[in-house]
Amino acid sequence: MTRGVILVAGGHGLRMGNPLPKQFIPIKGKPVLMHTLEVFHSWNAHATLVITLPESHQAYWKMLCHELNCHVPHAIATGGATRFESVRNSLPYISDCRVAGIHDGVRPLVTSTVIEACYVAAEKHGAAIPVVSLTESIRMRSRTGNHAVDRTQHCIVQTPQVFLQEWLAEAYHQPYNPAFTDDASVIEASGKTIFLVPGNPENIKITTPTDLIVAEHLLTAP
Repeated sequence: MTRGVILVAGGHGLRMGNPLPKQFIPIKGKPVLMHTLEVFHSWNAHATLVITLPESHQAYWKMLCHELNCHVPHAIATGGATRFESVRNSLPYISDCRVAGIHDGVRPLVTSTVIEACYVAAEKHGAAIPVVSLTESIRMRSRTGNHAVDRTQHCIVQTPQVFLQEWLAEAYHQPYNPAFTDDASVIEASGKTIFLVPGNPENIKITTPTDLIVAEHLLTAP
């Protein structure tokens, strides 16, 4: 059974305060995106891997792969103005896969155990995403003020978000909606139910300089 993976890497890293897009910032001599690519190749060397990049970043990425001797087989899809468009542009590359996952290219700390659990759950339930519990107290703002919310009723969503390929194809025929904050929200809007899988807490999305420090520490830890 062929499994597909789409690594979305269209960010420009504005919150990082670095002119280099965050997916290309080096950790241990490799760009963040390359670490992520290698994690998925290590998980399943037979998976179909696709990286989604803006057209203006593709030559730079190919140069990095050549200079750093990255030989992980993968296709490159052209990203769009939104994540929704980027994923939609990538779908033809995984059309032969029964299930496909969509993962943030700047989440290099996901474990093979979590990846496998998401794919197994998606093969059974149709849609699966990793989540972790909240450890902080949370409050909800309203027009009249704010109030405490039971954190046990909420969770933090991670990636990879994995779906049956036919569900993805159907869902991404919908018109774009700004309420689509991730791929699970796109699938959910098409009438499907999402199954939750325990994630790994260190699977952070590298967005800020602090995230980069944490990720570098975790990636260099023995």
